[in-house]
Amino acid sequence: MTVYNSACDVSQPKQGHLLTDIPAHDPFVLADTSTGTYYLYTGAVPSLHGVEAYGVLTYSSQDLEHWEGPYVVFTVPEDSWAHPQHGAWAPEVHAYQGRYYLFVTLHHQDRPLEGEPVQGYAKHWRGTVIAVSDSPTGPFEMIHSESPVVSPTQMTLDGTLYIDEQNQPWMVYCHEWIQTIDGTIEAVRLTEDLSTAVGEPITLLQASSALWIQQDREQNISDHPEDTVYVTDGCQLYRTSGGHLMMLWSSYERNSYVQTIARSISGTLAGPWEQLEPLVKEDSGHGMLFQTFDQQWMLILHRPFDMPASRCYLYEIEDTGDQFLLKYPAQTV
Repeated sequence: MTVYNSACDVSQPKQGHLLTDIPAHDPFVLADTSTGTYYLYTGAVPSLHGVEAYGVLTYSSQDLEHWEGPYVVFTVPEDSWAHPQHGAWAPEVHAYQGRYYLFVTLHHQDRPLEGEPVQGYAKHWRGTVIAVSDSPTGPFEMIHSESPVVSPTQMTLDGTLYIDEQNQPWMVYCHEWIQTIDGTIEAVRLTEDLSTAVGEPITLLQASSALWIQQDREQNISDHPEDTVYVTDGCQLYRTSGGHLMMLWSSYERNSYVQTIARSISGTLAGPWEQLEPLVKEDSGHGMLFQTFDQQWMLILHRPFDMPASRCYLYEIEDTGDQFLLKYPAQTV
């Protein structure tokens, strides 16, 4: 088993890592007020981290500069619907009703779905599961091991938790472009204990609504429009100080990853959603926002897209009341 370097070997957790030391994809930071600690979550990869199966890692920090870890907080179990050697994507941990809930996307490539491959990508079981623990450092146990939250006939990913104005929990997620061609972001209501989806999902937006994609269409940049697909990735929801509901999400500008943002015109999950100017390009994306313990908004994302070169980048964010903007000039940590 090959380990990329000692900085990411789970058998040798260390103190003093910088973000530039840590190979990471789809980063998520929990600012845990109960411990005064920041936890950075990312996927655990056998060939990269010395683990036996895919899962989730965490690093901890008191200052967002120096990190300790990595520590395994979740491993894909052998007896679940997912294959422990087929990946664990986009982990995120939410404090909810006194416990900690892990949302992570799992896969089973040997359980095919109907339909021909799209651009070489076959359709198979892929979906977000929810696991629970009494601690942000785990171990996390899946609530249901038989199937993902959304029907396994749909290829879904990147599920996140959203609590609406009536204090009702939802899972917001991406419906894979491999099935839809024009990828969507959808939402399904959850029971109060987050154990089960309730009712039918609703569609919030389509990837083709991104501003730069519309501009590309108008300029007829694509020589083969019949081969064009539109990707939705990394959805996250937040409210500004002015009460506006915002959605971070990612897509592609030709071959480059883009971190973009949208705003709900109605102020509710149902939208409609208006697309704003992207926050960061430079092959950057799958970001999320969090507030430091002194209430500064931060954006964390990864770039470049491909592992093991991918690293986390932190940006200071300004809450203008009606949207979130990178502080100008942009400051990275």
